[in-house]
Amino acid sequence: MVPDGPLVLDPERLGSMAAEAEQALLREGESENTLRSYRSALRYWAAWYAARYHRPIALPVPEVAVVQFVVDHAQRLDADGTLVSELPPELDRVLVDHGYKARVGPLSLSTLEHRISVLSKIHQLQSAANPCAQARVRELLARTRRAYAKRGALPAKKPALTREPLEALLDTCDDSLPGVRDRALLLFAFSSGGRRRSEVTAATIENTRREGEIFMFTLATSKSNQTGADRAENVKPIAGRAADALAAWLAASRINSGPIFRRVRRGGGIGEPLSPGAVRDIVKRRCTLAGLAEPYSAHSLRSGFVTEAARQGIPLGDAMALTGHRSTASLVAYFRPDVSESRAARLLDK
Repeated sequence: MVPDGPLVLDPERLGSMAAEAEQALLREGESENTLRSYRSALRYWAAWYAARYHRPIALPVPEVAVVQFVVDHAQRLDADGTLVSELPPELDRVLVDHGYKARVGPLSLSTLEHRISVLSKIHQLQSAANPCAQARVRELLARTRRAYAKRGALPAKKPALTREPLEALLDTCDDSLPGVRDRALLLFAFSSGGRRRSEVTAATIENTRREGEIFMFTLATSKSNQTGADRAENVKPIAGRAADALAAWLAASRINSGPIFRRVRRGGGIGEPLSPGAVRDIVKRRCTLAGLAEPYSAHSLRSGFVTEAARQGIPLGDAMALTGHRSTASLVAYFRPDVSESRAARLLDK
């Protein structure tokens, strides 16, 4: 028997409840960091478009507007060899004053490309004609990347937090609750393979079990395993000094369920779980306390692990089992060699 009435759906149109469910699944399946970056990019697009064209942005965005966005925000050499861009200074200042930009001046190339990528993604999700996929836009972006490369304006990579600077950070961690927590967090992130911020905050009592003198952290999902596939390398050991530091934090904080790394309130109370942004702030604060001049970031723990593993001759397979990389090319991208000490540069000195 074929049902009729409200149970019958139009195959050409998604019902309102199903549409809401679709959006909920899309949001839940995306990382919070990605969603935050998407929202920021779309807010900027809306503000720039309204200021440039005195009308609200709507899909599909005209191809010419995307070209204008690129030339407004990318630097080029004028006839005198001076770097310029087309965004009017007064408009630039308005965007900064209203919080849409951090500072006046052109966007970095990586930020510009991200903004274009987000606009392209929104057009795809809405099944709208995508101006970012047009040959004119793609060619402009390709030539812009090439121009930046010819000028030597390459993306700056954060330095690696290898053993020496990491030890300096650890030396700033005293026996107070924040100090015990930060020591455990830094060692956990580094020793388990250079965990990303969101992966550190995903550690819970339930997915970090103790086995003798070590802990085993099960990373259900990650950037390289977004579908939660059951893989042997999902389990990361927390051993040695990292295990001792983690045990000390759990004993001091008396956390026995839920997220491991949490805020320490004034007076020593244990508060809410740390956000990924808080992990970044902890690394920066410890760098300041250690007096380190290099611009280390939380992601420096990942490149630091890879670089230190290479220095100490750890086999690639062993390092990849902890980092979660599926290819050596991806792993090598995190390697920060000190070329000044390379034996390869002294082949004729033997």
